[in-house]
Amino acid sequence: QVRLVESGGGLVQTGGSLRLACAASGGTLSDYSMGWFRQAPGKEREHVASINWSRGTKYYADSAKGRFTVSRDSAGNMMYLQMNSLKPEDTAVYYCAAAVPPVRVAVASEYDNWGQGTQVTVSS
Repeated sequence: QVRLVESGGGLVQTGGSLRLACAASGGTLSDYSMGWFRQAPGKEREHVASINWSRGTKYYADSAKGRFTVSRDSAGNMMYLQMNSLKPEDTAVYYCAAAVPPVRVAVASEYDNWGQGTQVTVSS
């Protein structure tokens, strides 16, 4: 089981940027597909972005395309989510997740390793 810890959330104004980080330990990340999900109050957890660790293939939700960028570090134990042009509707708890492929990358139930989440609040 890989252990995941998110950081980088906070309060930002509309149009601002944040960079979330996910620190992974206890596993070989090249074996995993990694994803970012978010959950707003009263809503289901939704996919934001994913990356296949070994191939580097990236996937984005429509809401994230053109504004968010998922990346990994060369050492192989950090994943990032650069979020630009933030909107109030991006307000949510953001979670880092990992799963051994093959997985449907946008389906939260396919991931069995989760971080504790980091709060992102975008003020209007």
